[in-house]
Amino acid sequence: MYGDPALPADFKSLPYANAAAPKGGRIVTGNTGGFDSLNPFVRKGRVPWQLRFFTHESLMGRNWDEPFALYGLLAESIETGPNREWVEFTLREEARFSDGTPVTVEDVIWSYETLGTQGHPRYHSLWNQIDRIETTGPRSVRITFNTGNRELALIAGLRPILQKAQWQDKPLAEATLSDIPIGSAPYVVEDFEAGRFVTLKRNPDYWGLHLPLRQGIANVDEIRIDFYGDEDVMFEAFKGGALSYIREFNAEAWATQYDFPDAASGAVVKSEIPHQKPSGITGLAMNLRRAPFDDIRVRDALMHAFNFEFISDTLTGGRQPRITSYFSGSYLAMQDAPASSEVAALLAPYADTLPADVLEDYDLPASNGSTRNRGNMRRAMQLLSEAGFDVVDGIMTKPDGTPFTFDILLRQGDKQDKSIIDIYRKALEKLGIFVTITEIDNAQYTQRVNAFDFDMTDYRRAMSLSPGNEQALYWGSAAADQEGSRNIMGIKSPAIDALVEALTNARDPQEFRTAAQALDRALTTGRYVIPIWTYAVGRIAHRKELKYPETLPIYGDGVEWMPGVWWHED
Repeated sequence: MYGDPALPADFKSLPYANAAAPKGGRIVTGNTGGFDSLNPFVRKGRVPWQLRFFTHESLMGRNWDEPFALYGLLAESIETGPNREWVEFTLREEARFSDGTPVTVEDVIWSYETLGTQGHPRYHSLWNQIDRIETTGPRSVRITFNTGNRELALIAGLRPILQKAQWQDKPLAEATLSDIPIGSAPYVVEDFEAGRFVTLKRNPDYWGLHLPLRQGIANVDEIRIDFYGDEDVMFEAFKGGALSYIREFNAEAWATQYDFPDAASGAVVKSEIPHQKPSGITGLAMNLRRAPFDDIRVRDALMHAFNFEFISDTLTGGRQPRITSYFSGSYLAMQDAPASSEVAALLAPYADTLPADVLEDYDLPASNGSTRNRGNMRRAMQLLSEAGFDVVDGIMTKPDGTPFTFDILLRQGDKQDKSIIDIYRKALEKLGIFVTITEIDNAQYTQRVNAFDFDMTDYRRAMSLSPGNEQALYWGSAAADQEGSRNIMGIKSPAIDALVEALTNARDPQEFRTAAQALDRALTTGRYVIPIWTYAVGRIAHRKELKYPETLPIYGDGVEWMPGVWWHED
C-alpha cells in the first residue's frame, strides 16, 4: 500500500515460520455451540469459524509481520494501474484444487461474481465497486474498479477462490451440510458429525508445498474441531486431555484456574503471546435503531453507570486494562490530548453532526473502584434528566411516561458476559432502570443479531494495523440497515463515512494515521459500545508436544499463526 514490501523478492519463508518444522501429528481444538453447515461463504447456517482459513485460498497471502503488503499465493504476479484503478493477476500454472483440477481464470471470475451477489454480505462491498472483471490471457484476469479507492487492489487479492464446476447444478447459497465447498488450501474436510465434530486432513498432494509463503505452514497432519455446550465443559475437556490447546481470555482465570495436575506436572504449558495490534472494541453494544438508544445522552448515561473498575477487580482481579478507544494500544489510536490540528481539520466539516466533545481530551468515565460509583451515577442521572427522563416511585420513566426498561441479549453458556451483566444490572437498578437478560443458543442468537432484534448485546470487533474498506462494513451508513451486516449498532454518521473514505484514499503513512485517529475519535465519543477490558496479550495453554517458533509476528496470536505455524514434536 505504501512503499516497498518488507520481504525481498527471494525470501525463503515468512519471518515467524520455521521452515524446518517437522510434519505430522494431530491437534484437537474446541468450539462452543454447534454447526449445521460447512459452507463458510454464505449467510445461511452456522459454520465452524475456522474453515474459511484452513480449506480455501486467495490470489494473494498475508505476512502477519507486515500490515500493508500482500504476496503472491494462487497468483504468481500482480500488476496495477498507475492510480490503482485496476489490478491484474496472473495465476500460477501449478495451482490446483484439492481434487487435482487446475485453478482457472474462469474459477476466479465466477468466485468474485458469485460471492459478490449470492455470498455472505461481507463479500458484497467489493463486488459493488467493480466495474468489470475480464480475461486478459490464458491465466490472467483484470479487475477494473468503478471508484477511486487505492485499497481495492489488495482487498481483491484476498477473496477466496472456489471451484466453479462444483456448483454447476446447484446455487452456492443452497448448499446442504454435505455440500462442502472445494478449495485449494492445505487442508480438506475428511469427516464430520453434525453439531459434534469436524476433522480436517492435511492434503499430501497440496499444490503449494514449494512456495516460500507456505514453508513451515500447515505442519500437523490432522486438525479436529470438537463442539461443546459451553466454555466450562470445554475447559474441563482440556483439563482431562481431550483438547490439545485452549485460548484463555480471562486474566484472573489464567492466574488462578490452571493448577490442575497436567499443568502442575508440565504436561500442559502456558504461553503468553504479545502483539502490537489495536485493542479493537469489546463490550456491550447498543442498538441505535431503537429509542432511547438513539439519544447520545442516554448512551452516555449508561456508560457512566457501568462501573468498569469494580467489575474488572471483581472478575479479573484488575489484571486486564480497559479498552480506551477502538484503536487503543497502537499508533492509530486517538491521543490522550485534544485533537491535533490535522485531525481537527478532518473533523471540522462535520462538527454539527459529531459529539460536542469530539475534539477535547476525552476519557471514558472512571470510578474509584468502590461499589457505589457515586460521581458517575450522579452524572448518569443528570444526563437522563437532560434527555427528559424522570424517576417516579423509584422507576426511571421515559419522556412519554413509560418505564425505561430494556433487554440484554446473550449467548447461552457465556459465563463471563453473564457475570459482567449481573453486576451492571444492579447498578442500573439504583437509577430505577430494570433490565432483563435473555440467554439463547448460538443459532437463535445469530438470527436475532443479524435481524438487529435486540436492545443491547455483547460485541467484539477486532482491528488490524491496516484498517480500510472493512471499516465501512463495521460502521458505515450503507450497512446500518442491511440485515446480517457487521454494523449491528446501526451507526449512521456522515462524518464516519467520510473518515473511512479518507482512510482508504490516504496517499502516505502520515495521512493514513491522521485519518485513523480522526475515525477513532468519532467512534469513541459516539458512545456506541460500552468497552470492557483489552486483550493486550494472547494466552494459550497447550500440550507440551506443541511447539512454535521463537520469532513472533507483530500481529501475535491468530488462527493463521496458531495452529498455522505450530508443529507437533514427540
